[in-house]
Amino acid sequence: MTENTYLIIGLGNPGREYKDTRHNIGFMLIDQVAVRLNARGMKLQAKAIVTSALYEERKIILAKPQTYMNLSGQSVQGLLHFYKIPIENLLVAHDDLDIPFGTIRIRPGGGPGGQRGMASTIDHLGTKEFPRLRLGIGRPPGRMDPKDYVLQMFSKDDMKLLPEVLDRAADAAMEFVMMGLNSAMNKFNGEVSK
Repeated sequence: MTENTYLIIGLGNPGREYKDTRHNIGFMLIDQVAVRLNARGMKLQAKAIVTSALYEERKIILAKPQTYMNLSGQSVQGLLHFYKIPIENLLVAHDDLDIPFGTIRIRPGGGPGGQRGMASTIDHLGTKEFPRLRLGIGRPPGRMDPKDYVLQMFSKDDMKLLPEVLDRAADAAMEFVMMGLNSAMNKFNGEVSK
């Protein structure tokens, strides 16, 4: 059964004050997929809020770690082991400063790129070879500290495009589950048209 079970984890920070910040675009994606799949039931497991759904004979587990970003790996590792999911069936979604807003990139692996949640995940899993969905948030303007930038709300212009970005990212996540990593990369890597 585990080869038909998929774990999609969105990285972010718990708490109302972080809800709509750029750093929480991973959480926003999980919410989008949960609505799309009509996922039911929520529980706290492995320091994450977890829900799941069945979709065309596949079990899809959706999770939002509640550890704060820099400790996300604790939840990712805990959930992967609890559900005995092969690492190739894991998809970690996170914000990425190095990609323009409106662009998504699916990759089979790679370094953390300065993203502390990814650094924690790589550290806890002991490998950087696992699928990830990078959601571009763009660079901070001027000399703004990236730490301040990621904890800000999206600009008004970005907010207009955000639903389309999340919809495309949800499509990409479902393509990953249904057709595999290569198909998702081929179809969805790139920018949402503005």
